[in-house]
Amino acid sequence: MKQPQENVPLSFAGIIGQDKAKKLLHRAVEQDRLAHALLFKGPMGVGKKTLAKTFAAALNGQRPQGHEPCGQCPSCRKFRSGSHPDFIIIEPEGAAIKINQVRELKKTLAFPPFEAKIRVALLCDIHTMRREAANSLLKTLEEPPSQTMLILTADEAGGILPTILSRCQTVPFFPLPQAEVAKILAQEAGIELESAATLAAMAEGSLGRARLILAKDLLGLRQQIVDHLLRLEPNTPTAIQALGELAESAAKLKEDLGELLELLTTWLHDLLLFGHGAAGSIINLDLIPTFPAACRRWSSGQLSEKLRLMDTARKQLARNCNPTAVCEVLFFGLL
Repeated sequence: MKQPQENVPLSFAGIIGQDKAKKLLHRAVEQDRLAHALLFKGPMGVGKKTLAKTFAAALNGQRPQGHEPCGQCPSCRKFRSGSHPDFIIIEPEGAAIKINQVRELKKTLAFPPFEAKIRVALLCDIHTMRREAANSLLKTLEEPPSQTMLILTADEAGGILPTILSRCQTVPFFPLPQAEVAKILAQEAGIELESAATLAAMAEGSLGRARLILAKDLLGLRQQIVDHLLRLEPNTPTAIQALGELAESAAKLKEDLGELLELLTTWLHDLLLFGHGAAGSIINLDLIPTFPAACRRWSSGQLSEKLRLMDTARKQLARNCNPTAVCEVLFFGLL
């Protein structure tokens, strides 16, 4: 359990999209029908954490400007710096939120807030929560302490226990407009708008995912893998050494390895589309020069088999198989 450190803007107007979520929260405050437990559910990287922090600041600001937090009072300044004692954030330890984290939260919530009108506990990526941890949280969700609100976030595709869902009011989040994501990426990273548009399309409207791909240089590693797959011949010493080194590099991504595999999956999908004359739906615009050679090298049936291998690799990683070994088998299979 820790205090959030991101220096995010305290402004609903500054948050891209999510108009429905904002309206639901504003209406609940206006009608004094604020739920004690909210579930912010939608794709990763579309503003769930940012909106949770802004909403918590608005609930506790001393000089609110309509729905907006004032941004200037002592409470807002603490929210902005990530030092407010009554805004608690819990994130997964490793791959999941564990029961010891929930127990620590419950101990903290047993005491009254230090200074906030409404203390807010933000539990991120609740779909990762283990069953025993979720069961430990149920009573708190049903009857949270006085002056306390719980905000849970979850990915749209993540599995959430029905017992959690039934105790929360769901606030839906949606992918961001890709044009807006591309514009922000171009401004932040100083890249060409066309490259930013490709990145936004790959991230499917998730600004957070696009930033991750850019920061981790996943496109660069994807390019290396594609180049090797198109250049190397199977069962040669050169291929064994090169793909082994690439597998080690991929495994070092740890929790971001799944994102790399997703990028490779979109490339394989694009090859199938290109082979069937559906180039207008292609996402990997920067790899289009590789498409003719790839489609000459592999048939549609072979590409479909490679997609099956990608799915197998993801399932193996979910079972905590050795990532280097998984990547080695996968890359040799893709070759």
